[in-house]
Amino acid sequence: MKKIITLLIVLILGGGVGGGAAYATLRLLGPPVPAKPVEPPLAFVSAQKVSAPMVLGDGRLSGYVSFDFDVQVPEEEVATVTAKLPLLLHAINMRTYRTPLATGPDGMLPDIEGLRRVVLAAAPEALGKGVVRRVAITRAEPA
Repeated sequence: MKKIITLLIVLILGGGVGGGAAYATLRLLGPPVPAKPVEPPLAFVSAQKVSAPMVLGDGRLSGYVSFDFDVQVPEEEVATVTAKLPLLLHAINMRTYRTPLATGPDGMLPDIEGLRRVVLAAAPEALGKGVVRRVAITRAEPA
């Protein structure tokens, strides 16, 4: 009986030591943790005094909105984005007449989130996919 208990204890301790050694080996020599990709430094490019039509949900023209926005792009793309800003403004204008941007009881208030979505949707067409990281609407008022 004493021999059987000793063999069981040795078996359990051997499994524990072997499992601990395997875990320690995996932690020390296992696959490396992938490093986070280094994001390039970002900068903002501003667009001022952009006019766009404000359309109601039923497609009627409610008025016009004048707004300013900034797009966040990698620093090495600032000159390119600044040069292509007229193309972005054209792409924005081609989307705003189809997008309901008028809010409020009389339809005279601009929808800020809608403006941001329009700029984000127009950016890949005008500037290329993945260039614009964020859009900040800095001013919006009925024109």
